[in-house]
Amino acid sequence: MKLFVIATVLAVAAATSYPSNYAPSSYKDNKYAGITIVSQSDERNLDGSSKWSYAGSDYTTREESQVQKKMQGASYDSYGKATYEDAMGNTNKGSSYWVSPEGEKFTLTWSADEAGFQPKGDHLPVAPVHEYELPVAPVHEYELPVAPVHVYELPVAPALPYTRTGAGY
Repeated sequence: MKLFVIATVLAVAAATSYPSNYAPSSYKDNKYAGITIVSQSDERNLDGSSKWSYAGSDYTTREESQVQKKMQGASYDSYGKATYEDAMGNTNKGSSYWVSPEGEKFTLTWSADEAGFQPKGDHLPVAPVHEYELPVAPVHEYELPVAPVHVYELPVAPALPYTRTGAGY
């Protein structure tokens, strides 16, 4: 009981020793300190799906939904052999809206599924499209030179008279 009373007295003393307008130094100089969350929702379902969103007082919004579905998954054994089987995975869809300090409005939508992360927005860079024909190497129409064919007549050694000699002849 004595320990509880001492802990309570210390807690009250510690709480009253700070000024009432105390805030960490990181919040004092924050130029966004006046932005508050004006709406927020978070919905989690038993089937694994979910949906959440929020909106800020600076007109920033974000919403995202997720659904679990069966996907083809690969697992690898210690030898590197792949085994393909069905696995549960998440597919996400969402959007964000914000206004830059310069007043420019941005909207970003995305989806993430078995095809990967796919963002869409007017502010995202797009690869240039080239509409020209690639150069083709020229085709030469000429006959390749053929090595000349020579007819040779092989010299024949003169025949000498031949007689068999040796044992048995």
